[in-house]
Formats: sequence, C-alpha cells, structure tokens
Amino acid sequence: MLSIFQLVLFSLILLSFFLVVGVPVVLALPDGWGENKRLVFSGLGVWLILVFAVGILNSFVI
Repeated sequence: MLSIFQLVLFSLILLSFFLVVGVPVVLALPDGWGENKRLVFSGLGVWLILVFAVGILNSFVI
C-alpha cells in the first residue's frame, strides 16, 4: 500500500510541476487558450483526482 501511495504522490507532484509551468505558457501564446483549453481542463481534472486519491490513500498508510 505504501508503494501505491508513493507512486500517486509522485504523480501529483510531477503533474503539479507541469501545470505550474505549462498553464502560463499556454496563456501567453497567441490563441493558446483557444487551442489548448481542453488540455488544460483535463490536466486540472486529473490533478483533482490525484489530490483526492492522495488524501484517501493517506488514511490507509498512517
């Protein structure tokens, strides 16, 4: 169970880094929001799922 928790937590950290760097780049591009809106929203959806998964898995690890 600990290894699953660590994998999900690492995925959350990695995705957070990509969103912190990628979203401002997308917004800075001309017509970047119109073309990449779906990608940004799907990234945010996966991020929210990972946040809840880390919270739930944390109760099993401790």
